[in-house]
Amino acid sequence: MTSQTRSAAPSAAIELTQELIRRPSVSPEDQGCLQIISARLEALGFKVERLTYGPVENIWARHGSSGPVLCFAGHTDVVPTGPREEWQTDPFEPVIKDGVLYGRGAADMKSGLAAMIVATENFIVRHPDHDGTLAFLLTSDEEGPSIDGTRRVMEVLEARSEKIDWCVVGEPTSTEALGDMIKIGRRGSLSGKLTVHGIQGHVAYPHLADNPVHSVAPALAELAARIWDKGNEFFQPTTFQISNINAGTGAPNVIPGELKARFNIRFSTEQTVEKMQQTITAILDRHKVNYTLEWFVSGLPFFTAPGTLSTAVQAAVKEKTGRTPEMSTTGGTSDGRFIAPTGAEVVELGVINATIHKVNENVRIADVDTLTATYERVMELLLAKK
Repeated sequence: MTSQTRSAAPSAAIELTQELIRRPSVSPEDQGCLQIISARLEALGFKVERLTYGPVENIWARHGSSGPVLCFAGHTDVVPTGPREEWQTDPFEPVIKDGVLYGRGAADMKSGLAAMIVATENFIVRHPDHDGTLAFLLTSDEEGPSIDGTRRVMEVLEARSEKIDWCVVGEPTSTEALGDMIKIGRRGSLSGKLTVHGIQGHVAYPHLADNPVHSVAPALAELAARIWDKGNEFFQPTTFQISNINAGTGAPNVIPGELKARFNIRFSTEQTVEKMQQTITAILDRHKVNYTLEWFVSGLPFFTAPGTLSTAVQAAVKEKTGRTPEMSTTGGTSDGRFIAPTGAEVVELGVINATIHKVNENVRIADVDTLTATYERVMELLLAKK
């Protein structure tokens, strides 16, 4: 199979997507993706600021100096490939077959980045003196710890009193067809690292040991069965999931002395971090579990009420696809969680997410081109001079 099997020449957005896929930018590595993007933005007259923290590369780019500020946000880093033998093609050699582009990052989210850049090129050619400011906030630390990426850049911008009014995040939000869903918020994410302390011993002498599996099992069962809330008009109910659990030496005749478990709560605006922490510790204490617990907050829930940005995005999607997108807060979290708290309206719009983080990740060629036109239309609706 060759990297180009259809007769028509690829569009500018597809060519850029292919160029980015060839860079094995497994988080937090960027592998030159931002250099490619920066060069194209600088050629348009953008002022590009490179912000590097440890292994994480970020750019903050601006075209214009007045408000309002419309920002496109995204990430160049991708998740690991997984088993290479399960890929039908080299994950870092883009392949087009039957109108579909294959490669790691094809959907999440190098096609989205390419669509943003090409849409911006088209827009500035037609509207060189547009209203307001066009901006890009791009990072190589979205799939990883997300500490030195968008979170860090937003802290810098806040310290400089630089504000984003509207932000379009290019995450893959569509489910069955391009534009059938946009995100106007996300649930929060609270994780816990639980260590249950017991006393190791022989299974024939349980009175001389303290089995941490037995002591914590009723508490975990109660937590897993708990109905935290019913959600609300815009959010799904809060959910609790145990993601990892480990205990024992591997021998069938040894009572373990310690159990380690990891859990995660995806929570709506009906909850607070403090309230959930108090509930969990109260349940563990009531079951007389001897434990230590570490907490990790990946992000708080955020929500953008229907307004100027969501109206423009919906109108652009309707015009370019014929669909009226569902406004949703489902799915995982995104870097929008670091941007929305500053007061920005945040909407996520991208390609179909069916293959993200999977082997043989792919995106429809036609969808990338339509997404490019949609992004351009969003810019026209918000920043083109009337």
